[in-house]
Amino acid sequence: MDPTSVGFFDLAESRMSYLDRRSAVLADNVANADTPGWRSRDLKPFSATLAQAGVAPVLTNPMHLPGTSANDPALQVLTGERSPDGNSVQLDVELKKVADTDTAHMLVSDLWKKYLGMFSLALGK
Repeated sequence: MDPTSVGFFDLAESRMSYLDRRSAVLADNVANADTPGWRSRDLKPFSATLAQAGVAPVLTNPMHLPGTSANDPALQVLTGERSPDGNSVQLDVELKKVADTDTAHMLVSDLWKKYLGMFSLALGK
C-alpha cells in the first residue's frame, strides 16, 4: 500500500504549501514595514484553497443549506490603519500571524510523522 495515496497526505501537502506561501507573504510585510505606501497583504484562509481544490462538505440532507466558500486563494490586500507615509504594516499583528503560521506548520508536520508512524507500525517496520 502506498501511503501517499491516502487523502490525508494530499491534504497535508496542500496545507504545507499554503503555510510556506503564507510565510513568504508575511516575511514580505515585515521586510517592508518601513516602505512608504506598502500595503499589508495576506493569503485568504486555507478553507478557500480547499474550496478551489474541490473539497467541500457533502450535502447529506436536503434540508441543509449548501453554504458558501471563496474560490480565489490569491493574495488579498488588508485594510486597516495606515501611517502618514501610507504604510499599513503593523509589526505586532504580522508577528502574531507569523507565530500562528509556525504553529500550524509544526502541527501538520507532527500529524504527518504520527500518520507515517501508524503505517510503519501496521506494516511491522
